[in-house]
Amino acid sequence: MSSTSEHTVNDVPPPQSVETEVLFSRNFSDKSNAVSRAIYLKKLIGGCFFIVIAIFTVFSIYWGALWKSPVRNIQGWVIDFDGGVVGQSVVQSLTTSSRFSKVTWTAVPASQFQGGLAQVANDVVEQKSWVAVAIHEGTSSRLQASYINPNATYNGTDAMTVYASEARNENAYRSLIRPSVQTSLAAISQSYATQAVGQIINSPNLQALLRTSPQTVVAPISYTIDNLRPFDQPVASAVTFVGLIYVLILSFFVVMIGYSAREAAGLNRHLTLRSLIITRFVSSFVAYFVVSLFYSLLTLAFQLDFTRKFGHGGFVIFWMLNWVGMLSVGLALEALITVLTPSFIPFFMILWIIVNVSVCILPIEVLPSIYRYGYAVPFYNVSHAVRCIVFATRNTLGENFAILIVWTVISCFTLPLLQWFVRSRAVIAETQRMNNETSEISVDGKLARRGV
Repeated sequence: MSSTSEHTVNDVPPPQSVETEVLFSRNFSDKSNAVSRAIYLKKLIGGCFFIVIAIFTVFSIYWGALWKSPVRNIQGWVIDFDGGVVGQSVVQSLTTSSRFSKVTWTAVPASQFQGGLAQVANDVVEQKSWVAVAIHEGTSSRLQASYINPNATYNGTDAMTVYASEARNENAYRSLIRPSVQTSLAAISQSYATQAVGQIINSPNLQALLRTSPQTVVAPISYTIDNLRPFDQPVASAVTFVGLIYVLILSFFVVMIGYSAREAAGLNRHLTLRSLIITRFVSSFVAYFVVSLFYSLLTLAFQLDFTRKFGHGGFVIFWMLNWVGMLSVGLALEALITVLTPSFIPFFMILWIIVNVSVCILPIEVLPSIYRYGYAVPFYNVSHAVRCIVFATRNTLGENFAILIVWTVISCFTLPLLQWFVRSRAVIAETQRMNNETSEISVDGKLARRGV
C-alpha cells in the first residue's frame, strides 16, 4: 500500500514546477515558441496588410475630396438695381469674369426682388445662392452728379453690397467666395476708375474734383461685404466638424463596452435570440441618450449660444440632434460588430469616418460628382442642423432629422438579421460538436465492451 502511494506521488510533478515551466519561461526565438510565434506574426503581418489596403482604398476618399477641389465653381448672383452705366458695367464684367474666379456669376433681373435688398439678403440666408452682388439703385446718377458738382461726402462703397453667409460653410466663404469677390470687384473698380479718368481728364471741374472729392476719381465704385450669418463662435467648430468625429468615436466606445459586457456576462450564449436583440437595442438607445446629454452639456459649458434660432429650446433640439446622430452612426457599428467582431470593426469605423468627413469640409457642389452621396450621410446632416441651431441659417431640421432617423431604422432592421445569422451558425456549430462528442462516446463504449 505504501509503495503504491509512493509511486503515485513520485509520478506527479509538483504543481509549482509546472507553473514555473509554462509561465514567463520562453524567449521569442525559442524553438518551443514556434507555434505561438507563427500565430503572432500571422496576426501582426495580416493586420498591417489590411491597414495598408485601408490607406489606399479608404483614405483616398478624403484625399480625393481635397485634391482638385473645387472642380466646379460656387454659384453667385449679380443684380442690377441701378439700371445705369455702372450697373451694366459691373454685370458685364462679372458675368464674363476670369476663369480663375471661383464663383460663376448669373445676372438675375431686379424685377424678381420686389422686396429690394432685404429680399436679396433673405434669399442668400435661405441658401438660394451662395453669394449675391447688388448694384444699388441710383448709383450711376450719384456718381455722375459728383463728377459735375464735386461732393466731399461721396463714398464709392455705397455703389454695391455683397451678401454672403459665412456660417453656411466657413471654409467656402474664406477660401472661395470672399477672395473671388475681392479680386473681381477690385479689378472692376480699378478698370472703371481708369475709364472715368479718360472721360473727365479735360473737364474744367477736374481740379476742383481732385481737391474736394478725390475719392470720386480714385475709387468711383467699390463695395461693402454684408456677412449675413458670420461664423462668430469659434467653439462651434467643435460641433460642426471635428466634434462629429468625436461623436462617432464615443459611439464606438459604447459599442465596444456593450460587446465586452455581453461577453463577460455570457449573455451571447445564455439569452434567447429575441431577448438578446432587445437587450442590445435598449442598451444602445439608453446609453446614447445619456452620453449625448453630457456631450451637449460640455458644449453648453463652453458657452455656445443655442438661442439665436429657437430661443432656449435650442439646447434641447441640439441634444436630440446629437442623440439621433449617435444612433445613426453607432447602431451601424452595433449591427456590424456582430459579424465583423472586435478584430475587424475598427476597419469599418475608419471607412465610416472618412466617408462622412470627406463631404463636410467644402460644399458638395464644388466637389467631384461622386461625393453627391454626402447629402445622405449622417455627418453632413448633423453639421447643417447644428449651423441652423447655432447661427440661424436656413432651417432644414426636418430633412436632417428624417435622414438620421432613416439610418437608425436601417440599423434596426440589419442588427436582428445579422444577429439571427450569427446565432444560426453558432447553433449549427454547437449541434455538430455535440454530435461528434456523442459519436466518440459511442465508439469508445463499443470498444470498451469488446475489451479493446
